[in-house]
Amino acid sequence: MRHRHFLRLLLAGAVALPVLTGSALANPSILFDLKSGKILEHRDAFKRWYPASLTKLMTAYVTFRAIAAGEVQLDSPIKVTKHSAGAPPSKMGFKPGSVMRLDNALKMMLVKSANDVAMAIGENIGGSQTAFAERMNTEAHRLGMTGTHFVNPNGLFSPDQYTTARDLAVLVIAIRSEFPQYAPWFSIEGLAVGKKAIPNYNLLIGRYPGADGMKTGFVCPSGFNMIGSATRNGRTLVAVVLGEKSAVTRAETVARLLDQGFATPTPGWLTVAALPSYGDTTSVNDLNDEICKKKPPAEQSEAALPAGDKKVPKSPYQAKLDHVPTLVAVGLGGATGPTPKAMLDQSGQEYADVPLPSWRPDRPAPVGAEPAVTGSTTAAHGEQLAKSAN
Repeated sequence: MRHRHFLRLLLAGAVALPVLTGSALANPSILFDLKSGKILEHRDAFKRWYPASLTKLMTAYVTFRAIAAGEVQLDSPIKVTKHSAGAPPSKMGFKPGSVMRLDNALKMMLVKSANDVAMAIGENIGGSQTAFAERMNTEAHRLGMTGTHFVNPNGLFSPDQYTTARDLAVLVIAIRSEFPQYAPWFSIEGLAVGKKAIPNYNLLIGRYPGADGMKTGFVCPSGFNMIGSATRNGRTLVAVVLGEKSAVTRAETVARLLDQGFATPTPGWLTVAALPSYGDTTSVNDLNDEICKKKPPAEQSEAALPAGDKKVPKSPYQAKLDHVPTLVAVGLGGATGPTPKAMLDQSGQEYADVPLPSWRPDRPAPVGAEPAVTGSTTAAHGEQLAKSAN
């Protein structure tokens, strides 16, 4: 009894913010300070949830680790396989056999949330979907993500792929602390692929003051998930929200949490790593009927409905950007670096055949790694336009 009483006090001590109204606290969430890991708010943080495209953050993390280990470089070729090309939307739509640079592939995965590109990254880095998923699970275990299991690199629904708000917070801290050189990729306003402009699905980017990341996700069973981060006066806060009802409400909920967090100068003393497990940690909610059964296909997408749509309430996060967006040019071609080790292994070549990388990941990215144009839609390697599927 004494232990249970202590646990209740411990958990209550981390909830320093006023109670939110509406649906904001009806689903798992956690708000924390990125640098210290201290929690400002949490609810059902250990509840299993389908991650959807938040999965791609682990895909990125495994890839960053592979780069650091010398298995691959930013300009290494990522080849689209027949299997990856067959992934359902959201996707880029590149044909099997197409080749892109790894850094371009990562940007398309993180901004467009392209399922085909995420699968291509996984197959090229890991050798196969299964082998890459094993690496994802190995990293999750190493990081202490105790309620997480992966089976694919893109987040497409599987009953065996699940995570928790707390585990996602652990992953975010690892990405941002271990690989700060890639932080700008999570705040890209949009991509330019040939003549096509692709906006970021994260509606806070360019609209919420200080917004600098990180990822959205959606499948019918999970609802609309989001991890949003913002930095003000040197302080970075991160909010994880799972199971929202639309792309707009998830942005609004994350923004409310961040607002209240910035209004609370001193977080609690409990950290993400030290948060004790609580509540239901085994069952997974399935929101398919609630989210998709009665909604038209246009609302079953990562993309938010147009701001002028009568079904969409007015929201500052649906408003047109008040500035010309900066688009990062991506596309096919330009992959002059070494082939990923896993792909060489499939050809029977040895690891010694892999050229040593010329750029150390612990140093700033080389000049030209961040091609960007303001208000333009001309890509450096846009030989093949992306399909418009979301």
